[in-house]
Amino acid sequence: MALPHIRVTGSPAACGEAYGAAAAGLVAANLDLYERRFRDEAGLDAAAVKAAGAAFRATTRALFPRIANMLDATAAGASVDADAVYAVNARTELIYGGAPDGPAGGCTAVGVLGTHTASGHLLLAQNWDWHPDQRGTMVLLDTTDEQGHRVVALAEAGMLAKTGLNSAGVGILVNMLGTDRDGLSRGSGVAGVPYHVVLRAALESDNLSRALRAVVPAPRNASLNLMVGQSGPEGGELIDLELVPDDAAWLHPVEGVLTHANHVEAALPVYDTIKDTGGSSLYRSARARRLLAPAAEARKVTEDDLIALLRDHQSAPSAICRHVDERDPLPLRSETVYSVVLDLDDTRFGLAEGPPCGHEYGWLPLDDGPPTERSAGAAVDLRR
Repeated sequence: MALPHIRVTGSPAACGEAYGAAAAGLVAANLDLYERRFRDEAGLDAAAVKAAGAAFRATTRALFPRIANMLDATAAGASVDADAVYAVNARTELIYGGAPDGPAGGCTAVGVLGTHTASGHLLLAQNWDWHPDQRGTMVLLDTTDEQGHRVVALAEAGMLAKTGLNSAGVGILVNMLGTDRDGLSRGSGVAGVPYHVVLRAALESDNLSRALRAVVPAPRNASLNLMVGQSGPEGGELIDLELVPDDAAWLHPVEGVLTHANHVEAALPVYDTIKDTGGSSLYRSARARRLLAPAAEARKVTEDDLIALLRDHQSAPSAICRHVDERDPLPLRSETVYSVVLDLDDTRFGLAEGPPCGHEYGWLPLDDGPPTERSAGAAVDLRR
């Protein structure tokens, strides 16, 4: 697997600068990719993108200064414009905020409490579905701060997190949502916390409660679904957050299992834009729960059960294991770019290139010792 593993240590600024330097080519390529998407899909020219990035940067610095320090230093290390980096971290807000049809849909997330797994460990798993062009600008970002808090997260180059876990046993999964509240043009028009900064804020937290305190009150311009868990006694704890601008709702495990796709399931007072498009989200979450039901009822869910679920092809190509549908317009094409399984008790990160039906999962344990200088920017070596 050629995914770069960027492992850095130190203060947020030190981590960011080293990350930016190690991934400079990928960061520049990702900024170029989104510059085209901002222009072609959202009608935003370079000046509008820079202005939006500056606004998101100001909000991030006010509410999450350590994350802002890391992002600013990432831009400096990669020798790119900081406002452009913040705009990419807010790519969901900028591309889909004014789009009447919203996102095409993708990503299936599953969490199982340790009370219902064969190992007794809390397990999370998801397929990350996005445009296939994104595969070439991804990294596995691995940071250890000056307090010893380690975060390992799949990330688009220039971002600090997507799906991931930390050394405190906190892990997250993410699904895009679309509602009538999304976009800078709605509501107050003030830039909130970028979508991907919200994800990093959860992973910067050393327990579940602090993660919820970080992400639920954060002002937002985009809707997202965030599944958050933490290892611990009695199987750990797990919660699903449906976060929309100016509101939030939550779901709890049923018979030890939580699943989610790309539509709102709680009773939030919003219009879910999936009603304008339909699509696979309407069945993927329910199917994932049904596929896990026999093992969950026996309290014996395994990593292999989750991997089999992530490779499911019902209604292909728009299945849990998603493949490109050539009938979709080019900007809306999507496939499973990477697939992730997380063991929060063993703090192990499992990863397969997507679609996962054609690739094996490897594992990165967080107890693999201190980083070495040569590990920064190396290709990831995931061990079975």
